Amino acid sequence: MRYAIYFSPAADHPLTQTASRWLGRDAFTAGTFPTPEVSGLSKEDVHALTADPRRYAFHATLKAPFELAEGKTEAELIEALEEFAATRKAFDIPNLVIGQLGRFFALVPDQIYSELQDFAARIVEDFEAFRAPLSDADIARRKPDTLSPEHRANLMRWGYPHVMDAFRFHMTLSGQVPPEQAPAMRAALEPRFAAFTNKPLSIDGVALFVEPARGADFIAHRWLPLKPASELRKTAP
Repeated sequence: MRYAIYFSPAADHPLTQTASRWLGRDAFTAGTFPTPEVSGLSKEDVHALTADPRRYAFHATLKAPFELAEGKTEAELIEALEEFAATRKAFDIPNLVIGQLGRFFALVPDQIYSELQDFAARIVEDFEAFRAPLSDADIARRKPDTLSPEHRANLMRWGYPHVMDAFRFHMTLSGQVPPEQAPAMRAALEPRFAAFTNKPLSIDGVALFVEPARGADFIAHRWLPLKPASELRKTAP
């Protein structure tokens, strides 16, 4: 079994529900949905282009999938995440947009925000003790020889290339879309997610997802709210 620490809106959040229907699966309920109609793309193409994010489920990676370190238990991991959530205040990404990372479409911040970068880095650091070292096969799958020196160093130190200064928050909406299909994909995504773009997104919780077996669908195991900023002010000395 592998675990991952993600950002996800709560199960009943409209963004979770909209994204789950787009991807075809809800990680919280295990519900499935028919492949959406997209003008200019066949249903088979849409289903294939959403296959990767459908398996991982709608989320933004904070601590990439990992096996538990020797001597650590799931109960200890959950307890540590509960303690983390109870003492960290919620905050907003000021502006969320539909963007592309290479050929992938995702919901992303319109720029880099230091509060978000610091939050993600803290999770990577605080939960490193729970991560088992990568196997040689896991390292090979990342093709380290093709990575930049920074990404390769992150992979070997933290188990994932895209952390710390290389972290870019993204909530993936597609796999790699061929250039000729990208306009149709963007035209489908923009109205579908219009209620959530060009406005703030609240980072108000953290989620523990699990992959029961390698290659299985990731499922939401726990969702924990962060502490409201107003509550922190009330309890501060």
